[in-house]
Amino acid sequence: MGIIRTENLTYVYGEGTPFRKVALDNINLDIDEGEIVGIIGRTGSGKSTLIQHFNGLLKPASGSVFIDGEELFKDKSRLKDIRFKVGLVFQYPEYQLFEETVYKDIAFGPRNMGLSEEEIDRRVRETARLVGLEESHMEKSPFELSGGQKRRAAIAGVMAMEPKVLILDEPTAGLDPRGRDMILGLIKEYHAEKGTTVLLVSHSMEDVARTVSKILVMNNSKVFMYSDRSSVFAKSAELTEMGLTVPQVTRVFDRLRAAGIEFDDEVFSVEYARNLVLRLLSERGRKE
Repeated sequence: MGIIRTENLTYVYGEGTPFRKVALDNINLDIDEGEIVGIIGRTGSGKSTLIQHFNGLLKPASGSVFIDGEELFKDKSRLKDIRFKVGLVFQYPEYQLFEETVYKDIAFGPRNMGLSEEEIDRRVRETARLVGLEESHMEKSPFELSGGQKRRAAIAGVMAMEPKVLILDEPTAGLDPRGRDMILGLIKEYHAEKGTTVLLVSHSMEDVARTVSKILVMNNSKVFMYSDRSSVFAKSAELTEMGLTVPQVTRVFDRLRAAGIEFDDEVFSVEYARNLVLRLLSERGRKE
């Protein structure tokens, strides 16, 4: 059984009204522990509704959600403990900063967990290091930080709770290329160091392609596909029909394939494309 599992999960907005909308339609998923998963889909596809079920912010209309083997809402006395296993970072998390200092903001979640001051201090300082915040930032007001630093501090506050699953909803939204690279880099470093399951919701196929190992594609409130990157990007025509934009480098290599240049690999990153081109040139040179 995976760290996250859903069985026939269905959710409806506006039930019993003229505005009724099925947001999730019979979703069956099994996400293994330690995976780093991208969740993609058009606006209204069900992405945000899905992730809000994973930490109990929404209750299924029907079906079930299991976190680390325990069913959400089955035992109300266990709900809080299960929720602590899933950390959810909303879009523009820096708007949720409110404490007097950066230290106190990062410590807020761990303190609510009832941890000792020694454990709280360890988690705050370790997480601050991981996201690139220095000791000199700790006693500053979070509102004195730069935009990128604020976002890293907000993400650190969730990471410091050491959830088994970390979910980030559009973590690079509104950032310049340097800020986006920094956030994606810290997510990958966090995953590599902690081995935590990470779910990354994004509209950017480039961000997803360079960061995750598996991709969940949502379309019209259903799961279109959940597989590794190569298998998903092999469906570039179907993704385009859904209104999703595959990475630019993937479109270039799709055209090369259509022009008669043969290669077996699915290309989804510039680095991968470079290595593929070098390999193809090397093979052609040996044949000649």
